[in-house]
Amino acid sequence: MIALFSDFGLAGPYTGQVRAVIHARAPGVPVVDLMADAPAYRIRAAAHLLAALVAPFPEGSVFLCVVDPGVGTDRREPVFYRVDGRWFVGPGNGLFDVVAARGRQAEAWRVDWRPERLSRSFHGRDLFAPVAAMLATGETVPATRLALEPETLAPAADDLPEILYLDGFGNAISGIRGDAVSDRAVIAAAGRRLDHAPTFGAVDTGDAFWYRNALGLVEIAVNQGSAAAELGLEVGDAVEIEAA
Repeated sequence: MIALFSDFGLAGPYTGQVRAVIHARAPGVPVVDLMADAPAYRIRAAAHLLAALVAPFPEGSVFLCVVDPGVGTDRREPVFYRVDGRWFVGPGNGLFDVVAARGRQAEAWRVDWRPERLSRSFHGRDLFAPVAAMLATGETVPATRLALEPETLAPAADDLPEILYLDGFGNAISGIRGDAVSDRAVIAAAGRRLDHAPTFGAVDTGDAFWYRNALGLVEIAVNQGSAAAELGLEVGDAVEIEAA
């Protein structure tokens, strides 16, 4: 199985071109459109969001991930990681740091293989998609092993106290894992202080609150409304945990 995670956007031809390359190289391998609207250009936010999404996927799954503002430059190198039996293919710009830091076992390689045709601006299609297909079919990828230093990765395991993503309902997903936050805690964001509720139906229509979402992250929401619009929240806004 190959899962696609990118900031390409829900419209446009980019995801379709990536899928076409995978299908040609690995016919019959299921492809899941995991996310095409990851936080654009925001590598740290995307890294935390990716880490929250991988749990349901079985070992052997391949994640093709592209949030790559440095594409076509020498600022990053193409890599693939193996973390707890799952593969991650994409730019070596920190996108896989959180997954690796939180995993039980992590290994990394620099991709040495290059296709005959490699555009400077679309490595997702020309480089990462073929490598993902190779890994999914068991084909050997020419690569050089990289050292992952635990002390270097350690900070990536920490939560990111800011808004990572605004969904289509206007709910605001943070990079704070909910299992470490008390129900009695108050969450502060955009000048508002919000109490906890277990779910939407536990508050009145129009009320804002925070809860632990299905990914296990602290999320700010408004019952039958948009937290983004009504609270003025944006990706990157700070989120603070206050005592009860």
